[in-house]
Amino acid sequence: MIRRIIDSIRRNHALEHATISILLTRLGQHIRVMGRAAPDGFYIYGNISTERIAESAHEGLARLQRGEAHLAVSPLCGTNLAVAGILAGLASVLAVGSRNRLEKVPNAITAAMLAVLAAQPLGRLVQKYVTTSPHLDGMEIVSIQPMGKTLRNLHKVRTAFRSA
Repeated sequence: MIRRIIDSIRRNHALEHATISILLTRLGQHIRVMGRAAPDGFYIYGNISTERIAESAHEGLARLQRGEAHLAVSPLCGTNLAVAGILAGLASVLAVGSRNRLEKVPNAITAAMLAVLAAQPLGRLVQKYVTTSPHLDGMEIVSIQPMGKTLRNLHKVRTAFRSA
């Protein structure tokens, strides 16, 4: 049961990335858009029409199903930030050690900066192998709906998986 939920979130996360990538390509890099995956689909936050989101989500699904797995990984993903924060924190703690902490602050800063640099490619690998899955065979988009008048910039893209 838990494995099924995690797998659903990973696949929806991949479709969310593909949808946002297509939106950015069509509308330009200047738009403000954010997504969040859920077991039954994903949310898109941004001043974007339902029709544009629908077009992009359907295209993203088709392209991922045709094997364009690169669309599942995004340089804008929060996973990259999480990996950077964890690595920078660990590197700082290791660099400071337990003695003469004040003298080791420059080492901690250097270690944290190197960790953030290493986090860029590592974050993409974590996305590729842990937080997303481009294997969307059997996935279909069930609905795309704005989430109400007070949250007019929020849409829910609902997905489902049919058995193969």
